[in-house]
Amino acid sequence: MSLDRKSKVLKKFRKEIRSGIYSYLVLKLLETRELHGYAIRKFFETLTSGKFVPSEGALYDLLKGLQKHGLIESFWVTDVRPRKCYRLTELGKEVLEEIKVEINLLKEVIEKLEEVRE
Repeated sequence: MSLDRKSKVLKKFRKEIRSGIYSYLVLKLLETRELHGYAIRKFFETLTSGKFVPSEGALYDLLKGLQKHGLIESFWVTDVRPRKCYRLTELGKEVLEEIKVEINLLKEVIEKLEEVRE
């Protein structure tokens, strides 16, 4: 496989995988706290040592999408300067509980696949 083709395929797969995972992680993060976008991004940076961080544009698109689906809501906080913060809605809490089950199933399947030796 050519390097160019491999790189395109990897980029596509990474984008697909990360998109769903980022959504789950944002919902999980907002389960226990209210945060503004920059704080969410910084949390990803700290948690993953900078290895798994959505771009600023991708994060804000993700937040808009989650809000459009009614999973999160935004509100303004004025401390030093006005910031748009996000919190989980009741629907978001319900969806998150369902997704947690799915994530745990995926973890189980991945672990089992890793153990398979042919």
